[in-house]
Amino acid sequence: MSDQFGFIEGDCEFICFEPLSRGFKPMFDTNDFAVYDKPSGLCVHPNSRLSPYTLNDEIKHMFGNDANATHRIDQETSGLVLVSKNKKSEAVLKRLFSERSITKRYLAMVKGHFEHSIDIQEPLLRNDHPSLLISSVVLVHPEGKPSRTFIKPLQYFPEHDMTLVEASPLTGRTHQIRAHLFHVEHPIVGDPIYGQEAIDIARFLEKELTDEERLRKSSATRLLLHAHSLEFEYENKLYTIVSKEDFTARCFEAMRVNEK
Repeated sequence: MSDQFGFIEGDCEFICFEPLSRGFKPMFDTNDFAVYDKPSGLCVHPNSRLSPYTLNDEIKHMFGNDANATHRIDQETSGLVLVSKNKKSEAVLKRLFSERSITKRYLAMVKGHFEHSIDIQEPLLRNDHPSLLISSVVLVHPEGKPSRTFIKPLQYFPEHDMTLVEASPLTGRTHQIRAHLFHVEHPIVGDPIYGQEAIDIARFLEKELTDEERLRKSSATRLLLHAHSLEFEYENKLYTIVSKEDFTARCFEAMRVNEK
């Protein structure tokens, strides 16, 4: 080594990821990919090496180090996550996502009576302000990125003044479905950010908001949004994968209502 460079002496520590399984299995499995039906509250990937259990633990434990989630859904969103088992399938599936060749449909329970289908085409802007509170909120703004979500009402519950809807995002912006539904004045039940006071948003992000407070302020203890189905073609075969979860029942559980 040249004299202009110094030498550093000391111990070097390597930290290796060791997946810790809790026995959570995929609901659909092939040679190249699998699909998990993720519960609300479970992160897909760890945020740091100190992060607790995530879906990534199960993916690596079940299929090895080359396996990866090919897309993300929010921690609070439940539903389908598509996982590649090897580098080849990962490249193919991520390309399909980037080309919008994978059709995704979500279910959401929203406030109010959503009477007619609507094609929302409002640009969305994410403010990268250093404040965590501000950067976590995406809003409709003329300088935002083109965004499109198709919403179809499925069932109205007059006793709770809320509607079960199907949401089909045709673009992939952060919080797209949540921001678009809030914009048309039908926020998702249980949303801790869109439609809430700034102080409560901050308390939620700091994990200071109790379930009881959240239930009182947003009508549910979790975000009532579910990734319900995936449809795509892989190696000349069409796959349509649908969640087996009874989302409506989970909604009433989170609202602490003993009925369907």
